[in-house]
Amino acid sequence: MTSDGHRLSLARIEEAARTVDPVFLGSPQYRVERHAVDLGCELVVKVETVNPIRSFKGRGADFFVRGVDRSQRLVCASAGNFGQAMAYACRTRGMPLVVYASVNANMAKVAAMRGLGADVRLAGDDFDAAKDAARADAAADGGWMVEDGLEPAISEGAGTMAVELLAGGWDLDAVVVPLGNGAMLGGIARWVKAVRPGIEVIAVQAAGAPAMERSWRSGRIVELPAATIADGIAVRVPIPEAVADMAGIVDDVVLVDEESIVEAMRRCQVGLGVVLEPAGAVGIAAIASHAERFAGRCVATILCGGNA
Repeated sequence: MTSDGHRLSLARIEEAARTVDPVFLGSPQYRVERHAVDLGCELVVKVETVNPIRSFKGRGADFFVRGVDRSQRLVCASAGNFGQAMAYACRTRGMPLVVYASVNANMAKVAAMRGLGADVRLAGDDFDAAKDAARADAAADGGWMVEDGLEPAISEGAGTMAVELLAGGWDLDAVVVPLGNGAMLGGIARWVKAVRPGIEVIAVQAAGAPAMERSWRSGRIVELPAATIADGIAVRVPIPEAVADMAGIVDDVVLVDEESIVEAMRRCQVGLGVVLEPAGAVGIAAIASHAERFAGRCVATILCGGNA
């Protein structure tokens, strides 16, 4: 816990902004021209798909792994993007990695994790069931079960996106952030509210997987079924620490339906030339679905994954 009572450290976010593998830092961010994607607001996007794993996850995974002893056996669970990030970071340091994924996981993401050197094992019908299998594996021989959303360093690495975004010079009114297990949201919201507290931080979940939204809103952990095309944010069992991280730094959580997610992917491909996976497009879906809320404002969002 930091001196101001938060689990995530501003000093560590600053450190990550200096030390994370440069291949993940300095991602493109720009104001979108109205003729490209007109959502009734001044739109700023940060594109996290232009790196070796095509998602933002490399920032947090790299920052976490560089602080781990090379002899440590690491195990994690992933829908695909976090596993790729961990595999990339571990391969860079010559460390083995075991990743558990659901038997229903995106097979392209599974192949990508294996291609990066991870020992990928399929278990359980969804991400949270795969996480249970990973946890049991780690416990059996003293391995480190690395949970995305639980390890502070992963969220602090993700916070580097906010460092870059706020350095862009825009007079932002709101930042709209996709919400899965909370690692990205926690890091971004922590930095934004410390540096520019007047900026509204709004999280987005798929309506078919609202467990984090319900948990944050009710103040208790709520487990709910997760049925959505946005596999990267399909969380059934929230991490209590990640929900607690949201307190006082997240202004609202909104839900978007499947149709709006697909339309957001289309808008970005046609208007911006950016191919997004469903989870990567929910920020755009939220801005479009809640147009009256954002009308006339300067709004930023993260296009956070392109493993469609």
